[in-house]
Amino acid sequence: MRPDILNPLFAEVETLDGVGPKLKKPLEKLGLARVKDVAYHLPDRFVTRRSIANLDEGAEGEQIVVALTPIEHRSPRSGRGPYRVLAQDEIGNICALTYFGRASYTAKKQLPVGEKRWVAGRLDRYGDMLQIVHPDHVMSESGEGLGHLVEPVYGLSEGLTQPGSPGWQRRRWRSCPNCPNGSSRRSWIANNGPAGATRCTSRTNIRMRPRARDRLAYDELLANSLALMLVRSENRRRQGQALKGDGRLRDRLQLPFPLTGAQSRSIAEIEGDMAQESPMLRLLQGDVGAGKTVVALEAMLVANEAGAQAALLAPTEILARQHFETLRKMASPTGVQVALLTGRDKGRARESILMGLLDGSIDIVVGTHAIFQDTVSYRNLALVVIDEQHRFGVGQRLMLTQKGRRAPHVLAMTATPIPRTLTLAQYGEMDVSKLDEMPPGRQPIDTRVVALERLAEVVDGVARHIETGQQAYWVCPMVRESETDDLAAAEQRYETLKLRFGGDVVLVHGQLRPEEKDAAMERFASGQAKVLVATTVIEVGVDVPNATLMVIEAAERFGLAQLHQLRGRVGRGSEKSTCLLLRGDALSETGKRRLALMRETQDGFRIAEEDLELRGGGELLGTRQSGDTPFNVATLEQIQKLLPLAHDDARLLMERDGGLTGERGEAARVLLYLFERDFGVKTLRGG
Repeated sequence: MRPDILNPLFAEVETLDGVGPKLKKPLEKLGLARVKDVAYHLPDRFVTRRSIANLDEGAEGEQIVVALTPIEHRSPRSGRGPYRVLAQDEIGNICALTYFGRASYTAKKQLPVGEKRWVAGRLDRYGDMLQIVHPDHVMSESGEGLGHLVEPVYGLSEGLTQPGSPGWQRRRWRSCPNCPNGSSRRSWIANNGPAGATRCTSRTNIRMRPRARDRLAYDELLANSLALMLVRSENRRRQGQALKGDGRLRDRLQLPFPLTGAQSRSIAEIEGDMAQESPMLRLLQGDVGAGKTVVALEAMLVANEAGAQAALLAPTEILARQHFETLRKMASPTGVQVALLTGRDKGRARESILMGLLDGSIDIVVGTHAIFQDTVSYRNLALVVIDEQHRFGVGQRLMLTQKGRRAPHVLAMTATPIPRTLTLAQYGEMDVSKLDEMPPGRQPIDTRVVALERLAEVVDGVARHIETGQQAYWVCPMVRESETDDLAAAEQRYETLKLRFGGDVVLVHGQLRPEEKDAAMERFASGQAKVLVATTVIEVGVDVPNATLMVIEAAERFGLAQLHQLRGRVGRGSEKSTCLLLRGDALSETGKRRLALMRETQDGFRIAEEDLELRGGGELLGTRQSGDTPFNVATLEQIQKLLPLAHDDARLLMERDGGLTGERGEAARVLLYLFERDFGVKTLRGG
């Protein structure tokens, strides 16, 4: 049960004073549905303004506070033009206070002609005239301006304003309890509870802000580390099945190439875990094309040799079907029965699969979450393989372990190489095996960066490519063109390429009906279609060896790990493969470094580490990766700095200080619920 002290934080956001239906909607757009979400919605940055006596003292582009007297209101000549208020300073300099849209109504009220006002905002120039567009504050008293010289800037959505944000931010502090500090050994943190720390993150004291943010980040990291340790500890106490294979099925496998040293090492580690009664919890990290599927199949055959069943869970139906076909072909010589179960299977076909799982005639089942529904029962499920682990949380991992008669062994796999620090943060309850060698025969992919202005040349290149009988991917970052964003849209690009290539082009994205996606993928996989236009739905699992060209449009908008994953869709056959990264004109220096790194290396582990370095203090460049971090407060920089401390403190609490018992244990329990890591509490008997 959640401690009562936290109940106010988990109340809906409208329980805050002054937050009605009008304010609730834009807050929810930001993901701020509860008081807790608002309490931990921290400033993105701070704006620093300088108080000046007149406009001559200000510089263009500078944030200022200055006294101005309105002398004229000018309405737009057309309905879409700006509303301007001309105002002069104490020595007669003229400045335009410019408003767009409905903000003009505010200007009429706040800026009466002839009455002095103190205005805060950014000083710019439009033509020959100085201007301040949408002043941040308009004040009638000079003293008010002193309170806006240093001010927090929050992430907003439509319907919220920076001037209005301090109001609902202050109301959140009154609802934030001072939770017990006893869970922490850090004196630099323990003197300031969460309520005080959230206040400090928004205050102007430049020395206190970093300490306060570190306090909150540390709390979150401590809760996460402790929860993962509780899961690991409880898992070791659970009764599983010791699975010892005799090799009769694995000896029949006919692999196209010998196992790499990394594969053999990982298989031995997994086999050793499965031979123990305590259930395995192991993460298999492998770069794109490193051979994770073979390792997973070997593990599943160990379970089959021991008379048990295995299941492979995939995050999408496309990936599940891909795995089913691959495993069915690879396992064919062994005689084991492999089945596919998804939410789309109905009627007699579904009943047949359910019966086979129940009577044990199906040895391996592949599917989406459908394989763990309440209506699905197994004769003896002893191994669960989870692919693309970063798409599933710890709570989901725990849910999967409830299906067997005894706790099944769990092997999680990810094709996204994860930096060591983030591995500890996300998979601290798991042992880790790493595939850091590539199977023989994998050719390097020729990666080039091409300006988007050369789009016509790229399309001509695609035409020449498919004339040779090979296929191509074209990946876009959006599904549809939006009025406010100029990013390429998959649907629009599909239509333009269709004019050139006709029925040789198919489209796949996440908003299509499953049968439409399957039909398009089938046409492409069979070679009937030559060009597949898609969003990142093809990021993992799609395996078409004849596809040897990857075009990624607006490449600077993708995360490095995502670019690496997408590039890994080609280079899977014997032919030379190419990846073209189409970039826009507005490319930052960091963006250039990131794309240059893609050209330099195909080592996913190096890319992951350097991506973390480039992102530095939490600046997520490009599309945010699912699984970047499991945290709402802690930035990447704070994870690197504070996670070792939090991990050590959690270990000491578990090993020397009684875990969740006693005063410190109770404080830690509150912390677990506060940061919604209560899955750690629930793993305990009676928790």
